[in-house]
Order: sequence, then structure tokens, then C-alpha cells
Amino acid sequence: MFKVRFLILLSLLMVCLPVSAADSASAEAVLKKNLESVFTVLQTKSLTQEAKNKEVVDLVSPMFDFSLMAKLTLGKKNWFGITDEQKERFTRLFVHRLRTSYLDRLTLYTDEKVVYEAPVENNGKVQIPTYVVSKDKKISILYKFYESEGGWKIYDLEIQGVSLIRSYRAQFGQILQSGTFEDLLAKMEKPGGE
Repeated sequence: MFKVRFLILLSLLMVCLPVSAADSASAEAVLKKNLESVFTVLQTKSLTQEAKNKEVVDLVSPMFDFSLMAKLTLGKKNWFGITDEQKERFTRLFVHRLRTSYLDRLTLYTDEKVVYEAPVENNGKVQIPTYVVSKDKKISILYKFYESEGGWKIYDLEIQGVSLIRSYRAQFGQILQSGTFEDLLAKMEKPGGE
């Protein structure tokens, strides 16, 4: 009986392993394809900065699950304590903030290269360590993916070991400790606000 169970377990593992490897490879393929496209746009001298920004947003937006990221930055307690209208407003403001921040950083791009390390799988999610390397700097960026119905989506980034989600959660948490959710939305609506 033990031998039969062992063989069933072994055969299940053998069937599952290639799927896992294929999953991490497809997440990595999504990331590489999109980043290569972004760098191609950034190197196109015939485009204005505004045109580059639009193309970059169009390229990277499908990779991110902005709704999930917004939810994660507030945490369960805060997310379930607000109205649907507040959730929608917060998500819209959060997405705008992320895109603006991303585009601001891209304007600093010159001729950096991206180095990819082997993807790491954990509980159905894939983390892809990368380094942006320039002449005098090496910046680590860890992309965190999960597989949604629409394919692989980024739900968090760690830049130099600092999680984007945890960082925003700490910022928003400080505002919510001393104020209301409406105070947080008001600050987010101000240009350069908290």
C-alpha cells in the first residue's frame, strides 16, 4: 500500500514539475519582452518625451495588477472599511501616483542594462530578481508575479530590498492614524502630495 501511494505521489510530482518550470519561464518571458520594448522606446530619438511616456505606459500597464496593489497598500482592515466609491477613487489616485513615479524614473534612463537572475517560485507565485547596471551603479529590482486569469501580473516590486507595497502601506498608515480616509485622498489629489 505504501509503495502504491509513493508511486502516485512521485508521478504527480513528475507531472507538476515541468508545469512549474514553464510557469516561471513564462513570467520571465513577459518581463523580458516588456522591458526590452520599454528600452527600445526610450532609445528612439525621433519620439518626444511625451510620446515616449505614453508608449511606455501602454507597454507596462498590462503587466501590473493595479487594483490588487492598491488593495495591498491599504491592508485588509482599511480596504474593507471604505465604500466602493472610495475604493475606486483611491485606486485611480494610486495608479496615477505609480505611473508618475515610474515615468519620472525613466527620464533618468541613459544606457543602463538589465541583468536577469533565475526566477524563484513560491506557492504559485514567481519572483524575478534583476539588476539595472550602469557604469557606476547596480540597482536590484525584484519583480513579484502571480498568475491571474489574464496571465502573469506584477503585484509588488522591491527596489534595493524595499517593497513598494510595504513602503506605501507605511506612508498611508501614518496619514490614517492621525486623520480620516478622506484626508488621505485629499493629500493624494494634491500634486506631489503624500
